Amino acid sequence: MQQTSWSPPAAGVAACAGFGLILAIGAVTLITDLPGRILVGFAGAGLLAFAFSSWRARPKLAIEPDALVSRGLTRTTVLRRSDIEVIRITEFRRFGRRVRLLEIDTVDGDLLVFTRWDLGTDPLHVLDALTAAGFAGR
Repeated sequence: MQQTSWSPPAAGVAACAGFGLILAIGAVTLITDLPGRILVGFAGAGLLAFAFSSWRARPKLAIEPDALVSRGLTRTTVLRRSDIEVIRITEFRRFGRRVRLLEIDTVDGDLLVFTRWDLGTDPLHVLDALTAAGFAGR
């Protein structure tokens, strides 16, 4: 049986939240110079916000009986088979390594892009599952 929902890894989200909390506490208690306190405080707040948004959008992509469901921070997008124009993998080199993105192009002209972090696995595996479910076979 194939996996039908994908989301950021829980351990990774927890690690981001933990490091953000450590940075925020360090900014308030350990750092004495104002510029350093501001920089570390912003870094901690940024990591906490990233962890919150990653956790809030779980599962990021899911296969429902006749639709794909994509969750974001504030809204959920439901795509029926007729709403999907193309599902493809885009691959390029970045910082000396290969990066793959899963792109879902809709009939309305919207483009949904999912990274390995968003899906918790290689986008090729997700494309295989979507093809097996009948979404990417156009």
